[in-house]
Amino acid sequence: MKRRDWDEDDVKVRPGRSTRPRSKVRPDFSEAIPARVIAVDRGRFTCLAGDSLVMAVRARHLGRKGLVVGDRVGIDGPLPDNDDTLVRIVRRDPRRTELRRTADDTDPTERVIVANADQMGIVSSLADPEPSYGFIDRCLVAAYDAGIEPLLILTKGDLATPDEVVARYPGSGFPTIPVRRLADRSLSYDGLTEKLSGRTTVLVGQSGVGKSTLVNALVPEADRAVGSVNEVTGRGRHTSTSAYGFPFDGGLLIDTPGVRSFGLAHVDVHRVIHAFPDLEPGTAECPRGCTHDEPDCGLDQFAADHGVEPARVASMRRLLASMRDQ
Repeated sequence: MKRRDWDEDDVKVRPGRSTRPRSKVRPDFSEAIPARVIAVDRGRFTCLAGDSLVMAVRARHLGRKGLVVGDRVGIDGPLPDNDDTLVRIVRRDPRRTELRRTADDTDPTERVIVANADQMGIVSSLADPEPSYGFIDRCLVAAYDAGIEPLLILTKGDLATPDEVVARYPGSGFPTIPVRRLADRSLSYDGLTEKLSGRTTVLVGQSGVGKSTLVNALVPEADRAVGSVNEVTGRGRHTSTSAYGFPFDGGLLIDTPGVRSFGLAHVDVHRVIHAFPDLEPGTAECPRGCTHDEPDCGLDQFAADHGVEPARVASMRRLLASMRDQ
């Protein structure tokens, strides 16, 4: 039969989909077991539910909702009896805080590093490598912007004194904890355990500052890889490759991979001044709309009158300039 001889009886009609109405009843997962994500690895999530460690996958109905270390979630139990069994993450609770960073100040893509952190432990070595004040300032900006309390941890105190670093942050309002190695190769970190107890703390630092060594001292079972500093470049070698949370004295200690820079493309430049509490009162003397790098800026006179190091003003201005050029 030729096509021109076809009639309506020859047309094939595709059967429609099921006419059964779709149920509006959705599971609420009210019986889901509360847990916290402590590691993420290629779509698999290690969760801490009470005292049990379980491996989980994200349920389909969560869609593209991202999960990071520190997230509080609900898992569809019961808990498995062995490590080879997977459970489903069926709920992500609202986040209290989100620590974000970008690759650099020109990268429009921001990444959530850790969720629900109470404080950021900024780890900086006093020597080998030398402290990077620019990196510390950037971490402070990110912490204040995320509503996370900063804590400055100064490692390798057996090689240099912390006096110069502490003097750079007068009236900062955040605690500073020195860490030094003793003759028996153990670490002394007086006051640090109390600061970490019962809180979720994310450790951030450049490569080679001794962050993994500190984690191994605080959590002996952590067994984090320890690197060294390149003698030619003075830079540390990357050892940790992913964030991992360790239960610690009623809280959670999150170790993150060492980074070379901390991008702040996601931070509004007008909020940067909040990371400099020793300078913020001086903005009252600035002209209206001052960008703090103008000839009439009142911060220079304020710093001179209140004994603030000019390097603090210069550091803030360099940070603002790099963000405005993005």
